[in-house]
Amino acid sequence: MLDKFFKSVLDTDRAPVVLCDKEHTIVYMNDAAIKKYADQGGAELIGKSLLDCHNPHSNEMINKVLEWFRQDISHNMIYTYRNEKENKDVYMVAIRDENNELIGYYEKHEFRNHETANIYDFDDPVKY
Repeated sequence: MLDKFFKSVLDTDRAPVVLCDKEHTIVYMNDAAIKKYADQGGAELIGKSLLDCHNPHSNEMINKVLEWFRQDISHNMIYTYRNEKENKDVYMVAIRDENNELIGYYEKHEFRNHETANIYDFDDPVKY
């Protein structure tokens, strides 16, 4: 039952969400991610290795973070870079199962722009 709720939360997020397993296979992309990465293949990236989308230095850092996640269950999020052009901070976040076993990771985008929608504007709601 909760799977429907969690998927809906991810699907309606305006930020790109790409979930990967521990082997770096892309297992899920929300619509925002599919659109953002359309030039690299969009939805066709699902089932492929995230490492194929990055340069060797980025792959090295992704693997270092994954190893850091494995070292301790308290290691769950790390700041990876600032994108000034898009005014966002980016984090790599661990995904753990009910036993706190690492099962994958995702990249979290936190935009710092002030919301431009009017508060409780039912006639012109926020667009996803």
